Amino acid sequence: MRTELHPLPPAAPGTRHELVSLHYGTPGRGPKVVIQASLHADEVPGMLVAHHLRGRLAALEAQGRVSGEVVLVPAANPLGLNQWMLRAPQGRFDWTSGENFNRQFADLTQAVFDRVGTELGPDAAANVARVRAALRDAVAALPAVTPLEHLRRTLLGLAIDADTVLDLHCDGQAVLHLYTTHATWASHGELLARCLGAEVALLADRSGGDPFDEACSMVWCDLAAKLRPDQPLPPACLAATIELRGEHDVKHALASRDAEAILAYLHHRGAIRLDPAPPLPETCCEPTPLAGSMPMHAPHGGVLVFLREVGEHVRAGEPLAEVIDPLTGAASVLTSPVDGLFFACECKTFAVAGMAIGKVAGRQALRSGALLSV
Repeated sequence: MRTELHPLPPAAPGTRHELVSLHYGTPGRGPKVVIQASLHADEVPGMLVAHHLRGRLAALEAQGRVSGEVVLVPAANPLGLNQWMLRAPQGRFDWTSGENFNRQFADLTQAVFDRVGTELGPDAAANVARVRAALRDAVAALPAVTPLEHLRRTLLGLAIDADTVLDLHCDGQAVLHLYTTHATWASHGELLARCLGAEVALLADRSGGDPFDEACSMVWCDLAAKLRPDQPLPPACLAATIELRGEHDVKHALASRDAEAILAYLHHRGAIRLDPAPPLPETCCEPTPLAGSMPMHAPHGGVLVFLREVGEHVRAGEPLAEVIDPLTGAASVLTSPVDGLFFACECKTFAVAGMAIGKVAGRQALRSGALLSV
């Protein structure tokens, strides 16, 4: 295992942060996989999964069983880890800019097209190699002044040429679910969902806001759309955001299970070799559109009481939660907007007006525009 330190230039004299990445296997030999944890620094389950992964990957490397390259970023947001206020972590938004740490990653499509678009030929594998080299160059050329810009450029530089990118997050309270693209679902996304035992798989090509996973995956589809028919370019990167249940699901048993599920996926992708080979689960959740994930919002402030548990299938119109004004006694009942799986909800017990308090995954695409939560 090789440890790399990536200093982030300080915003002010006397301050310093650095990103740490752990590297297993040999670059350029076999598939490249990047796994990063807790880009939203207050979402802790991914860091514990990374803790379990590092030990297992070190042992596999010592046994000569890392057949590709695996890059593990155990804490992807040193800036957010340092943001605490009144004993509470505040790792979702950068305090200086107000920007969500998992938004506004660079779209490199035009930059890569300008570099190699006219040079690609009829050999798909050769085109993938040329595009990966151009992507590395394009990331290196990105301007960066603030620590946040340097963090985004560094994370993208580690992952932009990977075959697989797994971005580990969590929700408030939730079942294990993932986000990925239509283009890679049949080839590798379904395999990932099977290995993880995901209960929901939400598919979108553009969710809005330029999150990290789409910066790594959608550049391939967008570039392919610009090329001639005699310049084949497959979607060469499976990137997925994996929501590791809820904020408080920080338990060794769960983290160990999730780490083993990720290793099983890496085995089936050819990045590592497990002995015995893990069986492939026979069933998988039905993928549903991210545009069919329907949020519910509190109509006013008050005590938040859930009437159903996450993981339950619900029907449109069924009561899911109450918001109770403690001063007037008025109570509003929030009902399911669609038939589907009640897969995530808020972990706080008091709501303010307009607050998103839960989500139901339906089968029909009913929303448009920005599809991710703020």
